[in-house]
Amino acid sequence: MINKIFAEPELAVAGIGDGATVMIGGFGNAGMPSALIDALIAQGARELTIVNNNAGNGDTGLAALLAAGRVRKIICSFPRQADSHVFDSLYRAGKIELELTPQGNLAERIRAAGAGIGGFFTPTGYGTRLAEGKETRFINGRHYVLESPIHADYALIKALRGDRWGNLVYRKAARNFGPVMAMAAKCTIAQVDQVVGLGELDPEAIITPGIFVQRIVPVGGRQ
Repeated sequence: MINKIFAEPELAVAGIGDGATVMIGGFGNAGMPSALIDALIAQGARELTIVNNNAGNGDTGLAALLAAGRVRKIICSFPRQADSHVFDSLYRAGKIELELTPQGNLAERIRAAGAGIGGFFTPTGYGTRLAEGKETRFINGRHYVLESPIHADYALIKALRGDRWGNLVYRKAARNFGPVMAMAAKCTIAQVDQVVGLGELDPEAIITPGIFVQRIVPVGGRQ
């Protein structure tokens, strides 16, 4: 019987090792898998490469992971929001590496990894420092820069409901990066508000099929 449910977040993240590349879903706090991040902090993995839209908010969630000194490098599109003081202080002190990627390019680089695409040309970033060292081409009257896919060892995402096979549905904008990250990681761990029985999810509403999810963690009211 296929059953991907883990009783506790700590059990689900236990295998994440030092030096792993970990995608973390969320657009700010929307869709951020807080319970899984807290479990990862307690677990102790170090020298992580984190892929996220931003670089943490305030002092909780991803910011807390950064503050704990567990992250070697972050790949993101928006590291300088008003409350990103943890990342800011680490970066200025030379304690963390940043790979800045425009948001659309970030999403497409993640999607390309899940789709098995070796790379793609985009006009975004051409002629800027973000294109330095990358291949460029002139196609149909426009300049393009070659971007590479981003693969991950693990993806930590948040969904509204899931079943024991790993099928997921999301709540509105909390969906954001979850679906593409689930496809781009070797092991996807999803925290869900509710686990439902097989057949209770409308097949037309399932955004992430269970084939892309290895572990499900019900967190309920603990978020």
